[in-house]
Amino acid sequence: MSLDTNLHGRLRNTVLPLNSGLLPMFEAVVNGIHAIEEAKLPADRGKIVIEVIRDGQTAMSFQTRKKRDESETRGEITGFKIIDNGIGFNDANMKSFITLDSEYKAAQGGRGVGRLLWLKAFKCATVASVYDTENGAPKRRSFTFDSQQGVSNPDVVDAQEQERCTIVHLTGFTKRYREASPKTAKIIAKSLFEHCLWYFVRPGGAPKVLMVDGEETISLHDVYEEHMVDRATTDTIDLKGNSFELIHIKLSPSSTRNHSIAFCAAKRLVAKENIKGKIPGLYGSIHDEAGEFVYECYVSSSILDEHVRAERTGFDIQEEPLELFASKELSQREIREAVISCAAKFLSGYLEEQCRLGKERVTTFVAKKAPRYRPILSRIPEEQLAVNPDISDKELDVLLHKQLAEIERKMLEDGHDVMHPQPHESFPDYRKRLDEYLETAEDIKRSDLANYVSHRRVIIDLLEMAIQKKEGENYAREDLIHTLIMPMRRESNEIPIDSCNLWLIDERLAFHDYLASDKPLSSMPITGALVGKEPDIVALNVFDNPILVSEGSRLPPAALIVIELKRPLRNDAAQGEDKDPIEQALGYLDRIRQGRVLTATGRPIPDSENVPGFCYILCDLTPTIVQRCKVHDGIRTSDGLGYFFYNKTFKAYVEVISFDRLVNSAKERNRAFFDKLGLPTT
Repeated sequence: MSLDTNLHGRLRNTVLPLNSGLLPMFEAVVNGIHAIEEAKLPADRGKIVIEVIRDGQTAMSFQTRKKRDESETRGEITGFKIIDNGIGFNDANMKSFITLDSEYKAAQGGRGVGRLLWLKAFKCATVASVYDTENGAPKRRSFTFDSQQGVSNPDVVDAQEQERCTIVHLTGFTKRYREASPKTAKIIAKSLFEHCLWYFVRPGGAPKVLMVDGEETISLHDVYEEHMVDRATTDTIDLKGNSFELIHIKLSPSSTRNHSIAFCAAKRLVAKENIKGKIPGLYGSIHDEAGEFVYECYVSSSILDEHVRAERTGFDIQEEPLELFASKELSQREIREAVISCAAKFLSGYLEEQCRLGKERVTTFVAKKAPRYRPILSRIPEEQLAVNPDISDKELDVLLHKQLAEIERKMLEDGHDVMHPQPHESFPDYRKRLDEYLETAEDIKRSDLANYVSHRRVIIDLLEMAIQKKEGENYAREDLIHTLIMPMRRESNEIPIDSCNLWLIDERLAFHDYLASDKPLSSMPITGALVGKEPDIVALNVFDNPILVSEGSRLPPAALIVIELKRPLRNDAAQGEDKDPIEQALGYLDRIRQGRVLTATGRPIPDSENVPGFCYILCDLTPTIVQRCKVHDGIRTSDGLGYFFYNKTFKAYVEVISFDRLVNSAKERNRAFFDKLGLPTT
């Protein structure tokens, strides 16, 4: 008993992606190629013409058309006519056409569903075909094909024409597919060429294919000559008993934007994958003795033919096979990796210079800007270091950080097992595994140290830029300098230690029991001060507010440090706590002592009013600041960039540090580390 076929149901279950709206026309062209082959015509005698049908086409000359904007003269594409001189719709081909899932052209890769795609993107197809009969009298067959009636208006008559000719007219280009498709004949011809490229590079070549859009005619053989840099090279690989044929193609840089692999089935393009960056050195255009080219690899195999989806938009092959069948079944990943490996061998000679430049880019970046990665470079696979020579610092930093993270992940994973010998593991094997783990851990520690040192280099550079005045601009706002040293309105238990850069002032300040930035005295656990001067500390002029440090958790000794910052080149210092930063710092110190100094955990410090005090004033040595230093009997430093003195009344050591001295001193103290890492110090 035969089964009925529901055309509406089949169309509903037929998938055509939105970006594949031209695929039905491409399939009609391939059918024409097959028809020419079936007619046993040599390629040079076969001919296919694709006419672009537009809404409101005019008869103006091509020269006039060029003078005006194309969008004004050429309407929307409404359909295509595909004309070929192949064998035509004889009785056998017609029977195949009206039989869904016909196996008539299975040997040529036909799936018997190609014409369903016509009705996915077009409302209707009309066919008129002149073909030869067995008795030699030519016939003319015509019919209409649409989703409502299927095949209708069939007609077969004696043909007046003597030459075979088939015209497939696709009409009513659906809006959503039309809008997502290319609009110009040039781009459509290029896409058709890529879809049918296999027929052009195969032995014997392709028939003559012309695309006509008004008075513009494009030959696909001209497209072939324009895009092909060299003749194609064939290769074969075997995967689990399945043979794959590879065609290596060099295309001109203008022909396509990306290096790619094209997976084919039934001698048609099905899917393309970008392989840029997946082969070391494969990034921009490649060079050979003839100039630049872009690489494409066309892959075909009987297994791809067997597993291509009916609509030829993909393959029913698992990306990763089930573990049970992994030893026998091929996965898409395995096919892809094997093809990429073969492509890498084909391109190896062309990519040597790119690989060298990529590795040189990594080496230079690590040496000058990111020394933290130097200890782990030897642990990164060599192919991962052949980066695009034009990669940005940001992208390269991210790439290397991913490699570092992967090494750390692997080390953490191994660390859980390294202290426990495996069953039946010999002592030499275990010792080797342990040594490898310890070597990796040592490299990671070196990387962390290098990262810390390079972080210091960046902070110094930022500080140096912050205190400089750029042309047409004011000096950096005070809060930028403040934030570089310590994030504002924060306490030490609210931020990671790496966010504090008190080492810029004094290395000893990196170690503290409590640290606060722009916080009211009354909110600090190290003091019970409740005096009315608190608003001065939290004033909006944020740099009238200090950074406070209580150093040391042992009882005693303890030390209080007050750091006061002023805007670069500020020149309004005068007597009085509101104007003299030295008096401000000493005043803050005195109020903290009067409130009874406590540890960060709230424990009292004996004799806290006599806790040693250190006051640092960071500013430029403007005339008024120099005058205040003289009033306080300050001693000028040997480099002339600061003052220091001891105030007996407040039991405090005071140091006035200019921003230039701050930067120079930080550079000098870290010079040995920078030199070791190869970082510039000037």
